[in-house]
Amino acid sequence: MSEAANLLLLERKALPDDLRWLVDKYPRENWQGHANIHGIANMWLQRHDMFRELGGMLTNGIGDYREGRLTAPDFARWFAPRLNHFLGNLDGHHNVEDHHYFPVFAKVEARLKRGFEILDTDHQTIHEGLERNVEAANAFIKTLQESEDKQRFAADAYADENSRLIAMLTQHLADEEDLIIPLILDRGDRALGIA
Repeated sequence: MSEAANLLLLERKALPDDLRWLVDKYPRENWQGHANIHGIANMWLQRHDMFRELGGMLTNGIGDYREGRLTAPDFARWFAPRLNHFLGNLDGHHNVEDHHYFPVFAKVEARLKRGFEILDTDHQTIHEGLERNVEAANAFIKTLQESEDKQRFAADAYADENSRLIAMLTQHLADEEDLIIPLILDRGDRALGIA
């Protein structure tokens, strides 16, 4: 597999080694004890945990519907606001990162510039996944007034899109944290110009 393919979100298992020098210096298990964890770093981790939690809720919710623990109308009432909240917050978060934080971080530490380019490409890939997710969710919701077979087929299609999106998001969040949190720990909010 070529290096370029290894960098694709759906193909990679971690960021390339040449971008991991700060996470090697500040391993994940030491983050919470570091003096610079408070402020932006902690906010970043909390935001990412929220996305993981919302993604898990959507995955569990579709599973509850598919297993018959939720009726179609109950699921639709439960599902729509959570999906909208998840997708809207994720899109907003990525916009702030792309237009504010990533350029600031890349200027402060030029050796990580390629990492921010990878994360920006991830955002484009995730945005395409969000669009497919919305299409599948809307198709599913439209079937709630139709036969159970159509509902099940549409629920399965949505579950597949959701699983793909959550897998992409899970890898991206971990890689983003491995690039950004150690940089914040190393320099601090004020030195990075984000305080």
